[in-house]
Amino acid sequence: MMPIPSQVWLVVEPIDMRAGIDGLSQRIQTTLGRSPCDGSAYAFRNRRLTRLKLLVWDGTGVWLCQRRLHQGHFTWPRADSPVVTLTTPQWRWLITGVDWRRLQAQPSAQWQV
Repeated sequence: MMPIPSQVWLVVEPIDMRAGIDGLSQRIQTTLGRSPCDGSAYAFRNRRLTRLKLLVWDGTGVWLCQRRLHQGHFTWPRADSPVVTLTTPQWRWLITGVDWRRLQAQPSAQWQV
């Protein structure tokens, strides 16, 4: 049974979807400076935002999962940092193809009564 990760880190830049466990693990270590065996999950996406890969360590081995949308695309964050973390509800909405950024309206700092 695949574990439920405590955190999901989204790698912002697209990857070549031919990459496997070793290539993705190396990218986590060199680009992000993190260990792929730290209990977190790492999500990668293709350029067209129609496929994603998830790398998860379960304590004894690594899971590599892939998801493809047949219609639409994943809503991926744009950021200055190489990774972004999501809450569990945001992650669940993202993998279904829903724009998870629109689920909760954040109050504007500029708004005044």
